[in-house]
Amino acid sequence: MMEPAGDAPSLFTRLAEAVHRHGRWVLVGSGVLLALAVWVLSLGGHLTTGTIDGVESARAEALARGAAAGSNDQTLAVIFHRDDWRADAAPFQGAVSQVLARVEKLPEVESVVSPVGAPEAYRARFVARTGHDVLALVRLKGGEREATAAFPAVSAALQDPRLRTTITGKVAFLDALNALLAHDLLRAELISFPLALVVLLWVFRSVVAAALPLVVGGLAVLCGVAGVLLLSRVTNMAQYTLNVVSLIGLGVAIDYSLFIVSRFRAELGAGHSTERALARTLDTAGRAVAFSGLAVTVGLGGLLFFRGSYLSAMGLGGALVVAFAVLFALTALPALLSWLGPRVDLGRLPFVNRVGRGGGWHALATWVMRHPWWVLLPTLVLLLAMGLPFRRLQLAATDITALPEDTPARQGAATLARLFPREAATRVLVVVEFPSGNPFTPARASALYDASRRIAALPGVLGVESAVDLAPGMDRSRLEQLAAAPPESLPPELRAARDAYLSGHAAVMQVLTSAPPTSPEARALVRMLREERTVGDGRLRVGGQTATDVDATAFVRHHTPAAVAFVMGMTCVVLFILLRSVVLPLKALLMNLLSLCGSFGALVWIFQEGHLQRLLRFEPGPIEPSLPILLFCALFGLSMDYEVLLLSRIREEWLRTGDNTHAVAEGLERTGGLITSAAAIMVAVFAAFSLATVVVVKAMGVGMAIAVALDATLVRVLIVPSMMRLMGDFNWWGPGHSGRPGARDSGSRG
Repeated sequence: MMEPAGDAPSLFTRLAEAVHRHGRWVLVGSGVLLALAVWVLSLGGHLTTGTIDGVESARAEALARGAAAGSNDQTLAVIFHRDDWRADAAPFQGAVSQVLARVEKLPEVESVVSPVGAPEAYRARFVARTGHDVLALVRLKGGEREATAAFPAVSAALQDPRLRTTITGKVAFLDALNALLAHDLLRAELISFPLALVVLLWVFRSVVAAALPLVVGGLAVLCGVAGVLLLSRVTNMAQYTLNVVSLIGLGVAIDYSLFIVSRFRAELGAGHSTERALARTLDTAGRAVAFSGLAVTVGLGGLLFFRGSYLSAMGLGGALVVAFAVLFALTALPALLSWLGPRVDLGRLPFVNRVGRGGGWHALATWVMRHPWWVLLPTLVLLLAMGLPFRRLQLAATDITALPEDTPARQGAATLARLFPREAATRVLVVVEFPSGNPFTPARASALYDASRRIAALPGVLGVESAVDLAPGMDRSRLEQLAAAPPESLPPELRAARDAYLSGHAAVMQVLTSAPPTSPEARALVRMLREERTVGDGRLRVGGQTATDVDATAFVRHHTPAAVAFVMGMTCVVLFILLRSVVLPLKALLMNLLSLCGSFGALVWIFQEGHLQRLLRFEPGPIEPSLPILLFCALFGLSMDYEVLLLSRIREEWLRTGDNTHAVAEGLERTGGLITSAAAIMVAVFAAFSLATVVVVKAMGVGMAIAVALDATLVRVLIVPSMMRLMGDFNWWGPGHSGRPGARDSGSRG
């Protein structure tokens, strides 16, 4: 029988006993989960870009969806070129007509607009001054997800050997972005696994022991990604959720496995049997892993406060992969350790093991205990100084500049801006929603006319396109007469304008500006447009890329306080349950904020202000609005890995001796090497994602790598021990406690 680990076996001891007895079935169950995950991966999912429901820009887009000129999100800008043919030549027009006729028959295509067969007034808009370039607008059916899925087939149909075809637009951008994200994910995993293996070999100096965390990491990531793909079929799941899930899942799974394998080998080295070593391992390291996983899940749970957005779905995906990491670390890994026993050290390598109670860690622990103020103050100043650039944070959504310059969609955008500047101008969508009925009655047409002229006079506006603007020289009285006339009597141009810019009981306007979509000038224009809401008996709403950007930033800022409060409050509860102290959870929150402070400051300094641009190969610009809160929620939980490991070991020693200074020094000495080794693995995994092509993924990898490096070195190894040394027995104060361990619950071994 298994030796008891106390007066009564704990939950983790009983788990160890069950895994030891039924290890074969545990491994079979893990294999079944793996097979199901592979099957789900083969089916794929329905991933999109990040969207937010319920904001004004989303409402405006929905209202304008029925108008042909309502939204450019599903419209492809296609430029046909041939050096030796003029745009008005019959061969050129014939070739373009044949291509567009073929494309128009595709079930995915809603409409095609081109100079071929168009009225003279429209023709000049679609022919470049070069005389050799023609523009066509191809509108795809459905929403963003359906249009992006249809893009490859439509793009292929637009190609013709007689013409050089350039395609751009939001759908082309999303298709390229999705392809780059998938490529980044594959490359990061191919790099991170070998890097993690190198660090694990350095830590364990055993091939078998080093391979075990990678097995758990692979299981967790595969199952987590499969879970995300399943969730994407029922909720809005952003494409780069896969990158985030892989990033977090691989890091925590390897870390958890490192803690457990290290403790198991230490227990075997102390002379315990395999069964007893497994029990002690799960009752100590396994307990720390469970609480660490809970802390990470709580952190990611903060994203659930962003309900109606892709962030909440991303939180679900992250929590799911962490749950799989904990599950496999506490079941499949112990089953493998039970089967291996002392053979866990097979394949030993001929170099010194760096993890353990080395003289260096003993000397550092002793020095920190002797000079706590000299350790604490300079380190605090350094971290706070690193965080200063965060005060200059600027937020803006990802746009086409996130793609490399050699990407066809980005090159197409540059070509469009050069040849057709009006078509490439930033367009702010304005929708006037009337209570009911025809939006083009004489009174409403007059109100739209006034609103259009008011908008055209705003700073930075190049022009306004609407049902009341496309007939040159038309005054209000003539417009009112036409609005009162039967539809069949309208001039062709005005009839086309009505069809393009009116939908149901809503009227659409496109406001053109030369300001880039993410610029302060474009944002200021959106705010000015929203100042005057009344248009006759209708209400004005603003959409488009810039408005979506403004709304996303406001949405994140509005929900962030509640998310932060939840994460910090629940983390305190989890740590109180683990440590039975009121003081240590509050201290842990402060430590987490310090490491995040340094990371956030570095993020702005690097990616917004452009430092290290040549080294990391990116285009500097504002930070994606979701990135700070995503990093906060993920890193707040991840930081608890090392906090729980360190404080659990310190508490273990304090319960045994009652000497706070000795317990802190002993805890640091025993866990310092393990914490820095685990951090080295995390940094290696995250650094692999810093090689991504897409800036938001690169920034996520760099931000998390910096935060973990700071957390495992300056914070956990220097600031935490020095503060605990200064606080003395007050560290352990809690309800019903006297501050001494004599009356402490002996069943709580941390």
